[in-house]
Amino acid sequence: VLIFEASCVRFPAIFLLLWPLLEIAGFVVVGKQVGVLATIALVIAMGVLGAALMRLQGFGVLTRIRTEMEAGRNPGRELAHGVMILLAGVLLLVPGFISDIIGLALFIPPIRDLAWRNLSRNVDFSSVVVTRGFGGRRNDGKTIDLDQEDYTSTPDPKSPWRRIDRPDV
Repeated sequence: VLIFEASCVRFPAIFLLLWPLLEIAGFVVVGKQVGVLATIALVIAMGVLGAALMRLQGFGVLTRIRTEMEAGRNPGRELAHGVMILLAGVLLLVPGFISDIIGLALFIPPIRDLAWRNLSRNVDFSSVVVTRGFGGRRNDGKTIDLDQEDYTSTPDPKSPWRRIDRPDV
């Protein structure tokens, strides 16, 4: 058990140590090819591009999540796409060319779909369908989860709850 735990801790530690070194190596390689000012301009441009793409694609994902929830379907795929877009934007904001390549790849919908298929195969997603969607609209069906003795159609005079018989609520 200790060997398994040590190997699980070792991989993230090695990854966290190597990532900045790889990014620095990327700066050196790109800097030699295009020059220092062009390298700095590329890093700034990627950050601006990441913020813009995150905003544009993020609003689209929010709209699709809302549509899925209003239709009573599971919005898990769209939520995963939203998280991947957020991760892509963060990777583009972080200075470095390797993180930029991964971030740009995550903005491509087919790559996000591939990641979603792999993720949904290995992780169980469950959702609860809310009876009131966005904007206060109701679904047509009603769900009552009571035993026979728990429900009566006549109001209880001792109950603190009052009955509202308005069709618009």
